[in-house]
Amino acid sequence: MVREQLKGTVAGFITFIRERGVMGLAIGFVLGGAVSKVTTSFSSDIVNPALSYFFGGTERLGDIMVGSVAIGKFLAAILDFFILALTVYLIFRVLKLDTLDKPKE
Repeated sequence: MVREQLKGTVAGFITFIRERGVMGLAIGFVLGGAVSKVTTSFSSDIVNPALSYFFGGTERLGDIMVGSVAIGKFLAAILDFFILALTVYLIFRVLKLDTLDKPKE
């Protein structure tokens, strides 16, 4: 009796995972973490040094203060966000991943 109930629960769980796309979500979560590491490395190791070469340094951006408010750190975080967003956008466009989720007509 308990064994049959356990079998039914496991079968129901597997059906739930298949129907709801939980595995795709899990894979997306893992890949999202990996993409985040790659784009962070791209931003900090490639783009920021290039910006410092052309504009004389991004380190000084973090030092900008308005009174006692460190506005420069906020601006640096915004710059990193835009670099990250642009990188992800370009990756999706180059790999043509933006056409995967289009609804059927």
